[in-house]
Amino acid sequence: MTKETDTLQLPLALGHDPAADREHLLVSASIAPAVDLVDRWPEWRAPVTVLSGPAGSGKSHLSAIWKGMSEAHDVTDNLRAGRPIPYRQGAFLFEDADRAEFDQTALFHLINTVRQNSGSLLITARSAPGLWDVTLADLRSRLQAATLVEIGAPDDALLQQVIVKLFSDRQLEVDQRVVTYLVSRMERSLDAACRIVDQIDRLALARGRRITRALAAEVLTARENAV
Repeated sequence: MTKETDTLQLPLALGHDPAADREHLLVSASIAPAVDLVDRWPEWRAPVTVLSGPAGSGKSHLSAIWKGMSEAHDVTDNLRAGRPIPYRQGAFLFEDADRAEFDQTALFHLINTVRQNSGSLLITARSAPGLWDVTLADLRSRLQAATLVEIGAPDDALLQQVIVKLFSDRQLEVDQRVVTYLVSRMERSLDAACRIVDQIDRLALARGRRITRALAAEVLTARENAV
């Protein structure tokens, strides 16, 4: 079911020169709590926040915006490799926490450091912490106390806006019927929207043709066959 949009905005790096800043945002109701999270920093309800959502839902764009705002230290590689974190104060970013193993003891100590020094820690993941493979009881307890903000899959209204904007950034006008056709058949992902528009643009240029529903269908079929 399509959700109505509101005045909040969704981060998405659009065009040939993507930028992760507050100017590159599109309106969306489904992402509203996550955008509010970024906008409210550093006045967060808790020092540790987990931002969860499916692949292609905008987590990376949001975390990039927040990192720029907060000047956060990205400690993802340190936690993955079990290397010491050389910072004691400030903001910290740990991305894709549930996608690979990490040093659970190091994350536990980082959370304690953040809490003791009035810092901030943003953790991104595809699922809520309760579903992660965390064996350290103390860390599970700390993660349960974190604020959880969830992003839903992009709705039809958002995907249509994204596709129109992506084509517009390429100085291309596309019939609304083509956009509607794409949204009704594509993967529910912002990243997929970027890739599909790029592939359609390349194919149209290679053939010297305008963008039609038939050409869009060809790209979607090729993507399905490649899976």
